[in-house]
Amino acid sequence: MQIDRLFGIIYLLLDKKRATSKELAEHFEVSVRTILRDIETLSAAGIPIYTLQGKGGGISILDHYVLNKTMLTEEEQHHVLFALQSLSSTDHIDVSGILSKLSTLFDKSSNSWIQIDFSHWANREPDHERFETLKEAIIRKQAISFSYLNPYGDITKRKAYPLKVIFKAKSWYLQGYCLSKEDYRTFKITRMQHIEILPESFADKQIQLPPIQFSADAAYSHIHLKMHFASQVAYRVYDEFNQKDIIRNEDGSLLVSARLPDDEWLYSFLLSFGTAVRILEPQYVNENLLQKIEEIKTIHTQPIP
Repeated sequence: MQIDRLFGIIYLLLDKKRATSKELAEHFEVSVRTILRDIETLSAAGIPIYTLQGKGGGISILDHYVLNKTMLTEEEQHHVLFALQSLSSTDHIDVSGILSKLSTLFDKSSNSWIQIDFSHWANREPDHERFETLKEAIIRKQAISFSYLNPYGDITKRKAYPLKVIFKAKSWYLQGYCLSKEDYRTFKITRMQHIEILPESFADKQIQLPPIQFSADAAYSHIHLKMHFASQVAYRVYDEFNQKDIIRNEDGSLLVSARLPDDEWLYSFLLSFGTAVRILEPQYVNENLLQKIEEIKTIHTQPIP
């Protein structure tokens, strides 16, 4: 289409600063005559394109013309570029092409300072496929079906209208309307398996997205724990807890005071530190942890049936 080619000529000239009519014709796969007509069209529209004759000549555009006409401030231009850079993990969007054009438009370097990768270190392809499926379903406003593992270990078959993908507390979640429960739900994406896009569309339905609620957080009470960690797990302590809740002792060990959910996850979390953690308060958590350890010893000393 001519309008696409006209914008393409502007982007190319802003990027390369100068090009001959022959180079433009070869790039856009049209005749030189067509390019000359396009240049006349752009000039008539007020775009300051000019031609230099002779050796080293060619077609150019006045420096910074498009930048001076933009409605975005310097800060807004950077925000647009940085937002696009964060989408580099989305395979089906030509982020690099868009970044190249906007970087030229804003006369900015397109060096990337941020990258978001949805996948685990050892599980790249399945995670990318999962996010691509959810993205397509949200954009197309189509229902999905999936199997879901809840915090109690039960697997249920769900059908939902996917509305938004959310990142919170080191995890990705899907917020949507669950048709199985007839209410809004927030699903942890790593617990969603066998996700399929269904033919059913919800584009014409009135769905008001409520404020995000994490049902897993609301389902359990929270308790205040005081813990002592050995120095060799300091890196994990700073990964898992807020710095304001951590006191570092002279010997390198750490005291942590934090509010955590009082559920089975808590004991799995504490056991993951092995011998590097001691529970100072409350005492019943320490007793429950010792009981868990005894149960683990019993299981591992019994023969496999």
